[in-house]
Amino acid sequence: MTQPDDVPQDLPEDGPETPRVGDLDVDPALAAAVLEIEQHVSGEGWDRPARLFALVETAALVQREPALAAAMGLDDAAAQGSLTPVEQDGLDPSVPLERSLETISWPAEVTGCAAVVERFVLPPEADSDIPEDPAEAAAYAAAHPARQELRMVAGVTRAGATYCAMRFRSHDDDTKVVGGSDLVPALLELLNATLTDEQGDGHEESDRT
Repeated sequence: MTQPDDVPQDLPEDGPETPRVGDLDVDPALAAAVLEIEQHVSGEGWDRPARLFALVETAALVQREPALAAAMGLDDAAAQGSLTPVEQDGLDPSVPLERSLETISWPAEVTGCAAVVERFVLPPEADSDIPEDPAEAAAYAAAHPARQELRMVAGVTRAGATYCAMRFRSHDDDTKVVGGSDLVPALLELLNATLTDEQGDGHEESDRT
């Protein structure tokens, strides 16, 4: 199955499987945050625009913003070793997420970030018929009878950890979420760039906490 660059290229042949957050190469705090976001957005249904989250150390959030932490049900015990997702407002739904990410850099108190996107994927035999123009390619994929719809949540940290969770619309079940550290390399690379100092004159997003 292939489509845009940020769609995973190596999907499980036997269908979705439960993510293994205990793998040695997975940061458990990041995996937990990504899965928390996936559960949150899945409850709001499909056909949603892209979304962006700052990931902040929960312990620092409790200390820095105790009122907000209390409102979110966070405390010192829950804070240890965890990350809290904070959704960002202001993304223009008419602008592709990839373009928006090129203009974003995060303040130092943001440990990581995560994005949510929905995409169509097509079977390999459709590759030769996909138009080169991105808009035409998207329209072609949306109308293709063999299309599959999926929602991807990808997260990264400044320490270099990555984690992704994916849900197929045809397998819209909590037990059928696909998880892994490098399922969406192109999107992970774009997210990682927002955490470096190489964004030039990009717009700085606040963690809004």
